[in-house]
Amino acid sequence: MKRLLLLVITFHISLFSFAQETVNLAGSWQLAIGDTAKYTDDVVLPGSMLTNGKGNPVTVNTPWTGSLYDSSYYYNPFMEQYRRQENIKFPFFLTPEKHYVGKAWYRKSVYVPDSWKKKYVTLYLERPHIETTVYVNSQKVGSNNSLSAPHQFDVTPYIKIGERNTIEICVYNGIDGVGVGQDSHSVTDQTQGNWNGIVGKMELRAQPARLHIDHVTIRPKPYARNVQLDVKLSGQSPNLQFYQMEVLIQQENKDSANVYVSNYDVYSNVMQVTVPIPEKVDLWDEFHPNLYRMAISVGDDYYETTFGMREVSVEGRQIILNRRPIFLRGTVENCCFPETGYPPTDEESWLRIFRKCKEYGLNHMRFHSYCPPEAAFVAADKLGFYLQPEGPSWPNHGVKLLSGQIIDQYLLLESKRMIDAYGHHPSFIMMAAGNEPAGNWVEYCNNWVKEMKRYDPTRIYCGASVGGGWAWDDGSEYHVKGGARGLDWVNHAPSSDDDYYSQILRPRNYKDTADNNSPIIAHEQGQWCAFPDFKEIPQYTGAYKAKNFEIFRDLLAENGMELQAEKFLMASGKLQTLCYKYEIERNLRTSDYAGFQLLALNDYSGQGTALEGVLGVHWNEKGYTNAKEWHQFCSPIVPLARFPKFVYTTADSLVVPVEVYNAMYGDIRGVRVNYYINSDSGKVYHGGLLYSGEIPLAKHTPVGLVRFPLDGVRTPQKLTLTVTVGGNLYKNSWNFWVYPDSVSSASPSDILITDSLDAAAIAALKQGGKVLLTSAGKVRLGSDVVQHYLPVFWNTSWFKMRPPHTTGAYIDQTHPLFKYGFPTDSWSNLNWWELLNKAQVMNLQDFPKDYQSPIQPIDTWHVSRKLGMVVEANVLKGKLLMTTMDISSDLEHRVVARQMREAILSYMDSSDFAPSLTLNPDIIQNLYTKEGPKVTMFTKDSPDELKPKLK
Repeated sequence: MKRLLLLVITFHISLFSFAQETVNLAGSWQLAIGDTAKYTDDVVLPGSMLTNGKGNPVTVNTPWTGSLYDSSYYYNPFMEQYRRQENIKFPFFLTPEKHYVGKAWYRKSVYVPDSWKKKYVTLYLERPHIETTVYVNSQKVGSNNSLSAPHQFDVTPYIKIGERNTIEICVYNGIDGVGVGQDSHSVTDQTQGNWNGIVGKMELRAQPARLHIDHVTIRPKPYARNVQLDVKLSGQSPNLQFYQMEVLIQQENKDSANVYVSNYDVYSNVMQVTVPIPEKVDLWDEFHPNLYRMAISVGDDYYETTFGMREVSVEGRQIILNRRPIFLRGTVENCCFPETGYPPTDEESWLRIFRKCKEYGLNHMRFHSYCPPEAAFVAADKLGFYLQPEGPSWPNHGVKLLSGQIIDQYLLLESKRMIDAYGHHPSFIMMAAGNEPAGNWVEYCNNWVKEMKRYDPTRIYCGASVGGGWAWDDGSEYHVKGGARGLDWVNHAPSSDDDYYSQILRPRNYKDTADNNSPIIAHEQGQWCAFPDFKEIPQYTGAYKAKNFEIFRDLLAENGMELQAEKFLMASGKLQTLCYKYEIERNLRTSDYAGFQLLALNDYSGQGTALEGVLGVHWNEKGYTNAKEWHQFCSPIVPLARFPKFVYTTADSLVVPVEVYNAMYGDIRGVRVNYYINSDSGKVYHGGLLYSGEIPLAKHTPVGLVRFPLDGVRTPQKLTLTVTVGGNLYKNSWNFWVYPDSVSSASPSDILITDSLDAAAIAALKQGGKVLLTSAGKVRLGSDVVQHYLPVFWNTSWFKMRPPHTTGAYIDQTHPLFKYGFPTDSWSNLNWWELLNKAQVMNLQDFPKDYQSPIQPIDTWHVSRKLGMVVEANVLKGKLLMTTMDISSDLEHRVVARQMREAILSYMDSSDFAPSLTLNPDIIQNLYTKEGPKVTMFTKDSPDELKPKLK
């Protein structure tokens, strides 16, 4: 009783912040490299060989862990300068100074105090990579190969108490012993990288030898107001009946909260008890990250941790948390940590990442084929952030499930280790076996889900996170699947009145006769790319350097565009943000869609360098968008507008239904929804109240219709519809364009319009005339560059130059062309779709190096050809303007093209048409007859999405 009273008092004062008996092993260790331990060097642990500057120099022959689907680096003459040993740089991922795969030996002498006599002693290694074999005082203790959970060893028989002890750890980072697949983010150099070392906590721990707590499983039952515990006890005591187990629970960070104390007679080495919480239970979710602290005492040992009271399940196509639907707005974390090469083990680093995600309106993170360390779960618990860790495997590219390989047994064992290590964290609400598997994966994953649900029913399980081409795994509780993602803008003009609902009911490869009735989360949504931000290069101060960016910067300079770098970044970034906005909104508009997982909010620095994030790899802004802007279309409350189109004439009326996405904790009452329409100059054309009342917790609730006749818009211009909910607390906006219903069809008599540099054009130029070459579909030099309105997907290196090849276009707003009735941004906003989508570009390789087109498509950063859609020059004695925009066909229906034609002709008819560039006619003729250099990706193998459909 005296002990119990002491525990209660201590709990009130410090929430059981006892100092466990430990010996910290951080610091200097001896290092030996190779199959045998010959110690000749030192390192600092926690850390890796790479963070200590150890290993083999990187060369063109370094045996990387990971697929390289574009081997052109090894053959391209331009890349020869980066293959020299004194200047090694790689375009497909970041470049480390050193690399090592093999055995490394770490040795340290440590004193174990006399007070540890008759103690049970364990060696705790939080995150080694990958396989460890431990020796104490030259005696082998054992081995472990977990990629996800701490390695712990019972060293009691080997430790000499009151003396110095030699601890020796052999770490092997080859992947043959785990078989997870070379591109798994848990091991691959694509994610920086396959390191050798030990990070996180490293310590010896002492517990009572007679009886100690070995493991605790916590299963909260919030609606029964209790917590179910499985407490595994170990030790030498044969008289368990003389012991009591005491359990104390108090709410975290609430000094006035009650302490709940429960006592149980010890009757077994595995105690299964139900601990009541008599008072009102405070639930855990993203809006209420309420945590409880638990302390368990048995004999002279104790255990403490935090947990949350939450319940997660599925009902039909909904994910249910605490008996309310939740809608996931997530991102993928790809294990890209270039300063170290491994994920951080400190809480503050993860708090920074999750806070940034929440600033951008996200509430969820998937960990691609890896499990983060403990600190990530702790940080997510505190902030209210939902996590989906995965088994550490991408069983593809040589690894297959149910094919007699070691991955089958290892993946299940590893999954259970993850539950054992992190299962008490409330943020850990869902789990997948891994990423995009091959082999007989449906059968394997269905069995995996059953076994994991039996092992721990307190979270929901998905067999694997897969792309659209993968089979339907009918045993999953929820699905992370591609297919219902993207924008249908390659073949259709942009709109915002579509959704993915039919693809949710009948997903790709779904075979059942009845509609799907399980939750689907969009797999790796987005992947829209922007041009590299070369300002990031100095941010890489650690183990890995952005020498890929240096190559891309050199390519840009080689082609005379070094001064365009920041312009390309801003223009491509604005388009990237727009694409994410409309794809996210399309997901939010879709009834019963459980949410999305972006790939990703931040860049992925491997696999050819995938610049698909609006944040850099270090989670920093790039300058073209920010959290405030992004939050408009990605947050718990988002106004949605169903535009049937974004280009109108003065003969039209704007008719736009408006809805509200509400993913808050419940229905919102007494809310007012307002709207207004204004121009860039600030003039307000229209506005008012759309709705007043209740908005339920739902994906999209109709709140009214915006109607606005456009005949009062006197000049061509961009207008903006803004909808607000609850004042300006939540708002969203959409640009649309209004052009005249008709323009003059007459062309100035002194301008010759033709589609080629034919004899008539040459004659006109010789006489000092003006020539407009409307060359859409006619050029050859540049015809190999495929331009869509939408930007590059992931990157052209990884996908072997799969179209499109461009990432939007930079528009020179200062060019006098745009004074003549064609308002524009400096980037290809939605009004440019009609002119750019599937339109030919010109390769301006023969033009003067410093010449830039006023309408300049941005080529893939792996090639950076100088492109243009408009060129103008003095040719012979005349003046010429050439364009590959189609400004000739179907102008009755192509309003933007008609307006561009009018602007070009008005410009050419003015004194502003005074080209500064003088060209020989042959340079123009080359655009019709010459072919550009061939771009070859030598590797024959292809990434998953280019392979035949998997069974």
